[in-house]
Amino acid sequence: MELRLEGKTALVTGASSGLGWRFAGTLAAAGARVALAARRTERLAALAAEIERAGGRAHALAMDVTDVASVRAGVAAAEAALGPLDVLVNNSGVSVTKRAGEIEEADYDFMMDTNAKGAFFVAQAVGRSMIAAKRPGRIVNIASSAGLRVLGQLSVYCMSKAAVIQMTRALALEWGRYGINVNALCPGYIETEMNRDYWQTDGGRKLVATLPRRRVGQPADLDGLLLLLASEQSGFVNGAAIAADDGLSL
Repeated sequence: MELRLEGKTALVTGASSGLGWRFAGTLAAAGARVALAARRTERLAALAAEIERAGGRAHALAMDVTDVASVRAGVAAAEAALGPLDVLVNNSGVSVTKRAGEIEEADYDFMMDTNAKGAFFVAQAVGRSMIAAKRPGRIVNIASSAGLRVLGQLSVYCMSKAAVIQMTRALALEWGRYGINVNALCPGYIETEMNRDYWQTDGGRKLVATLPRRRVGQPADLDGLLLLLASEQSGFVNGAAIAADDGLSL
């Protein structure tokens, strides 16, 4: 069965690079109108043009997920441009790799403000809109296998993604009655433009050697799960934290 999203409007945060870029293109290829949100709007314009050349529809908008006013304005702008939102892919995230004893307050705030606070207020803004419109929807929070297990030198990142998983469960419990399904997609190590060079270093190769099948994933490996969670076919999936990590979290 092919998963399609014709007639649906989606918002993807952190769409200017990496997995967010891929998620936006995947939703558009499945027929959704896609609002592209990030701080780097020049990159978003290139993605919107790429989607439209392929026959899709996209709208780029500036959003800083650490600023609640910017979040609320961005959600309103997305709906003004493309119509009421049916899908949120809550993807914005940042990381700092340091030992726990080396983490500074600025590092902690940087990760928590984006990964936990930002994710919550984006979900809140979209959830409020769906509830007010009496419109069912799908919220896909991008967590991580780091929220399911501890990874070295990523203590605060792990904490922030565990918070996203608990947030997912809490929102699913509250909003299920409105037809809003809230789930978390938990990727493992995925090769993107931002980390591609690392996997060719000695440290990267050593890390790959510790993985269950001695490989890292590709962004395309997440396409099917993303589309399922964004579609009507996931109607009985609510509050789940689903690992897409090739067995890493085991």
